[in-house]
Amino acid sequence: MPAEWEPHRGTWLSWPHKEASWPGKFDRVPGIFARMVHLLGEREEVHINVGGPSMEAEVRSLLADLGADTGNVFFHDNPTNDAWCRDHGPIFVQRGSAGRTEQVILDWDYNAWGGKYPPYDLDDVVPTRIGREYDIPVYYPGMVLEGGSIDVNGRGTLLTTEACLLNPNRNPGLDRHAIEASLRHHLGVSTILWLGEGIAGDDTDGHVDDLTRFVNPTTVVTVVESDPADENYEPLQENLERLHSMRDQDGNPLRVITLPMPRPLFQDGQRLPASYANFYIANGLVLLPTYDPERDPEAQATLQALFPGRQVVGIDCTDLAWGLGAFHCVTQQWPRTSED
Repeated sequence: MPAEWEPHRGTWLSWPHKEASWPGKFDRVPGIFARMVHLLGEREEVHINVGGPSMEAEVRSLLADLGADTGNVFFHDNPTNDAWCRDHGPIFVQRGSAGRTEQVILDWDYNAWGGKYPPYDLDDVVPTRIGREYDIPVYYPGMVLEGGSIDVNGRGTLLTTEACLLNPNRNPGLDRHAIEASLRHHLGVSTILWLGEGIAGDDTDGHVDDLTRFVNPTTVVTVVESDPADENYEPLQENLERLHSMRDQDGNPLRVITLPMPRPLFQDGQRLPASYANFYIANGLVLLPTYDPERDPEAQATLQALFPGRQVVGIDCTDLAWGLGAFHCVTQQWPRTSED
């Protein structure tokens, strides 16, 4: 599985339409997606799953209002249950040897984070529909896995969490050894690094893309909470300690850079899983979710120093986070191949 910062052909999105995911705020969400498409479309293809011609027309109108050039935007009649394409979209991997590689799609089983949000039948078949449209071979690992639960450095090391992958609501018949074997076989990794708990408010049971991300083959950024009284403080400190003792596929220690957490964000009395780690890396661009004018600048400056060849653009995700996710949760990269 290529790292996210490697060259993209494009980005996949599933257009938001489920008002229950953003109760009372849904009307603000399409505009955030449209701005994201505008920025991405200037740098790579954007592929959007929609539920038919009427939804496509609505999206085109919204993009036109922003002055977005839609020449790099492509629509696909792939109905979805919800908008979290990171978790239900295709995971692209490269397969081959002796200088010949083939791109394939992995269609992992999907159960809406342990059966929390039925129905999810439309989301579960999105990777297969995309594979058929583009004549890309599709393989079925036979294990529940969401894209937000893993992060790779493209060299053989994978980050994940015990809270999510070992949760019995995903793969109750598989132990750690069996899960690791599946990840190694299907993603081409040799080293699997396990963090512990996720952040407060995360309904995914601890996705790693709210915690710790590779930013190059040897470096990770990880979020930390500065307030010892905050419920995130101890779990994030434990994850930080684990990272300092971890080694990559070559036996080398990781370079660990910290990101702040935004101050606690609540909606209707509910703690939201707001995290600066939920950024998305695209061609020449890093989309950074912002939430907190006091701490946003530090997060942006940290990432800009780590991505000197990309523009780090912060967009207010206070409303998007009410759906319990941000930019990484709604995107899925399509790596470029030698034929693209």
